[in-house]
Amino acid sequence: MSEQEQFTEIALESGTFASRTTKKFAQRKLFEKQDPKVIKAKIPGAIESVSAQVGMSVYTGDTLMILEAMKMHNRIKAPLSGKVKVIHVAPGDKIVKGQVLLELE
Repeated sequence: MSEQEQFTEIALESGTFASRTTKKFAQRKLFEKQDPKVIKAKIPGAIESVSAQVGMSVYTGDTLMILEAMKMHNRIKAPLSGKVKVIHVAPGDKIVKGQVLLELE
């Protein structure tokens, strides 16, 4: 069976469909639902300042830290209310996209 003749069933809200797939599609990284309590960097950059502290109560929208990327100061805000469990970065740290910055309880 050639690569063009392989079919995969794909389930969507409107039903199940059979679709041709390629080897690249079959080897892709599957989607992982993100935990809102684990805050990751959306872009690479450097941590300018951290205003959160371990054990501190934070509320939705509170600024936890500032990430500098391409001369822009991006405020990393709390996606939900909770307590700061772990801070994985410090001011001056260089970070990459997807790196864990902070965890909430």
